[in-house]
Amino acid sequence: MATQKLYAGAKLREMRTRMGLTQKDFAGKLGVSLPYLNQMENNNRPVSTSVVLALAQEFGIDVTELSTGDSERLVSDMREALADPIFADTMPPLADMRLTASNAPALARAFIELHRAYRQTHERLASLDEALGREDARSQTSPWDEVRDFFHYCDNYIDAVDRAAENFAAQASQGDIREAAIDRLSRMGVRVEWVDAGPTRVFDTETNTLRLSLRPTPETQVFQLLLQLALLSQDKLLEATLDFARFQSDAARAIAKVGLANYFAGAAMMPYGAFLSAAQDCRHDLEVLGRRFGASVEQVAHRLSTLQRPGAKGVPFFFVRVDQAGTITKRHSATRLQFARFGGACPLWNVHRAFETPGRFLRQLAETPDGIRYISLARDVSKPGGSYGAPVRRYAIALGCEVKHAGSLVYADTLDVSNASAFEPIGISCRICERRTCHQRSVPPLERQLRIDMNTRGVLPYDVD
Repeated sequence: MATQKLYAGAKLREMRTRMGLTQKDFAGKLGVSLPYLNQMENNNRPVSTSVVLALAQEFGIDVTELSTGDSERLVSDMREALADPIFADTMPPLADMRLTASNAPALARAFIELHRAYRQTHERLASLDEALGREDARSQTSPWDEVRDFFHYCDNYIDAVDRAAENFAAQASQGDIREAAIDRLSRMGVRVEWVDAGPTRVFDTETNTLRLSLRPTPETQVFQLLLQLALLSQDKLLEATLDFARFQSDAARAIAKVGLANYFAGAAMMPYGAFLSAAQDCRHDLEVLGRRFGASVEQVAHRLSTLQRPGAKGVPFFFVRVDQAGTITKRHSATRLQFARFGGACPLWNVHRAFETPGRFLRQLAETPDGIRYISLARDVSKPGGSYGAPVRRYAIALGCEVKHAGSLVYADTLDVSNASAFEPIGISCRICERRTCHQRSVPPLERQLRIDMNTRGVLPYDVD
């Protein structure tokens, strides 16, 4: 069988730049000539076995980084953008998109940002937004989307913040993370008060008082306590990470800082090494992990999707949360499964059915149009207000991975993963799904021509070429 050649020029350049080495110095450490390195970095030659070994031995680099990373996500994002009708007659071949993602990732991201700006402008015009006449109505990237993309392209793993949280957890007295956080805040001159009403968390900068509501669940209380601790004790680390990200607006930077503090809180509750080991031991049983680490099912599922530390990676999961309208409110994928940037998720996905069976885990074997097969776990998540009459927020979450990892999941037991007919066809979203006969299709695929027969009505009122 022929061995597939590995072209990873962009990754090699990124590694060299990250270590602050010139091409000459990098070539010397890898034991290759300068021209040879230059050819590899420009994808004119594949990465040789000797170079792969040198990367591991000289720099301790996880060589799986060479064959994974942003490329698949960039291709998926470009395909979605190019499915827009404005590109109807100019759809480039898939091979070209893959070359762009591999050789010019910055150009690919710029194209995606440009398309997003176009979409935002188009939506403003379509809705006759009164703000069009104001100076602040110019097209720009949404700060929320900018932050979401930052975590997305970091594989939702922030090494420095994760390790800082793990170090803090290791110092916790007898493993009581709550008391350790209160003690640390006390030593910083912060007084913690527990109140029965008001917002979930309020920090009064004038009196140095942190007020936490008793109404949320205990795991939410601990999470908010740790979040505030991160904002106060890890400020330099968070700011340094934000400087590296180079956000385009103050709003995006502020949102990202809260996001990094959230990351610290989750990582402190479920420290990487201990959590990864426990997840492997119980075969990723969310309820077992929740009891062991004092976390909610949603917190556990989200944490599982972040276990991508080089050299100690867990199962690559996707994680998503949707509201009752089908809107995606959280999303991350360490797998090849990507989520639509615009519109809702595929209606055939089991995450939507979770609202119908509260308190139960739903399992689904699913196959995407690219032929990749997954196991998906879905469950509803209710967030009560903590008092009679207070509104209850309802969501559904889904956690899944490629079916090749099914043996690592307790939820895969009794599922016939070897039976091709057991896999349900799902897509990313109707707008870009290539399936021609889906009975749940809500809109036609944008990149396909339609045939309309006025004398015939099938499952859909049109045929897709």
